[in-house]
Amino acid sequence: MAKSGPIVIVVFPGVEPLDVAGPAAVFARARALCPDAPDMIFASPEGGTVRADGGLSFADTAALSSLTGPFDLILIAGGTEQGLIAAIHGQLSAWLRQAAPSARRVGSVCGGAFVLARAGLLATRRATTHWSATARLQAMYPDTIVEPDAIFTIDGPVCTSAGVTSGIDLALALVEADHGSQVAANIARQLVVFLRRPGGQSQFSEALRAQAKGGSLLAAALDEIQSHPAHDLCVARLASLCAMSPRTFTRRFTLEIGSPPAAFVATARLDHAKRLLLTTHMPVASIAYASGYGSAEAMNHVFRNRLGVAPSDLRHRLQSAQAPAAD
Repeated sequence: MAKSGPIVIVVFPGVEPLDVAGPAAVFARARALCPDAPDMIFASPEGGTVRADGGLSFADTAALSSLTGPFDLILIAGGTEQGLIAAIHGQLSAWLRQAAPSARRVGSVCGGAFVLARAGLLATRRATTHWSATARLQAMYPDTIVEPDAIFTIDGPVCTSAGVTSGIDLALALVEADHGSQVAANIARQLVVFLRRPGGQSQFSEALRAQAKGGSLLAAALDEIQSHPAHDLCVARLASLCAMSPRTFTRRFTLEIGSPPAAFVATARLDHAKRLLLTTHMPVASIAYASGYGSAEAMNHVFRNRLGVAPSDLRHRLQSAQAPAAD
């Protein structure tokens, strides 16, 4: 890939440090592995030292006014609500509106999506942000197609990612698109992260909800459901793992998790199958067995009832939706 200018990561007072450091670590390693990878610049509205949320600071940032295109990527980080409001109503949105046409890509991490939207860059495009702010983004910018559960989105030259660490996932996806899967895999191994969480994966999974709600008495059952969806997950067996009677287990599970055990198992198996469809090349029949359905026909029936689509069609849709558009 020929260079098209530097990557510009934009910070501002109150910026979230991980929104900056995560993608920067990916891009820095790409530069070390690939001589044609773009350089990286840290910029801010005024330049100089910028104090981030949590007491950290970014020193020697370039003033936005000093930058001239073309740019490979302009990436707007997220931050505190006060910091984002100041950035949106300050010169950042105006600068971004002018600079975006000279950038090969424009993107955001977390609340940085509001800056993109303010600059008019998300109109009619798919986008996401931190799960706690997706409803607000949709309400404020109704012409944006907000995907509230996505880890990241790539819609043509505009990309957005959800909260904090999802900036790493987006950066890995962009590196993979530009330099190949092997380079992205090497970087992921160096950073000890998952290669790569797919853009269509849920921000706030059923497993995370369960971990947040469930007490230690249910830990064995929750771990078995999430780790071994193909095992026998009947109530009697799950209850025995928690040293409870089936009746007590069902009552406690429903109260703490918010759904009966059978419904939770069904959702966990569906999530597991969706994840395998998107992240592997396994045949549908193999995914069905690995996810606890017993047969491809049984999984097909569940997918059509729950999602209105066959597993193979969903795989095609999800892979097409997360693939970066060609330049």
